[in-house]
Amino acid sequence: MTGKFELEYEGELRGAENVARELIRAAVGKTFTKYFTEANFQPVVQWFELGGELKVPAHASNAELLSQLKKIQGLFDHLGVLEVSAKDEPAVVTSAAEFILEGLWAHKRISRSEERAITPTLARPRAARAA
Repeated sequence: MTGKFELEYEGELRGAENVARELIRAAVGKTFTKYFTEANFQPVVQWFELGGELKVPAHASNAELLSQLKKIQGLFDHLGVLEVSAKDEPAVVTSAAEFILEGLWAHKRISRSEERAITPTLARPRAARAA
């Protein structure tokens, strides 16, 4: 795969890992849009804007991750669109919730660091955040 990235996307200049991340981000963004065209994620985004932060250790169990995700205001309100219930297996619930967060990140509504910390997006002006 790396050779293909370098050939088609000049991965040598940007790095194959960066190219792969951007491809995944674009794919998640398109899939997210397909499921959530009418959804109001303002409570989720606002939770982060008001200082909420999600830090997930790389080897956290599903139970640990689930307890962290439950703190995010409004996040679980959207699981039904993905045909997931908060009562489902923790792995299924955490996967669905993480997909929503990844979708918000793909659409630049929230931010994410390489340390797997999810934070508010700082690039948007305050007036745009209220919209």
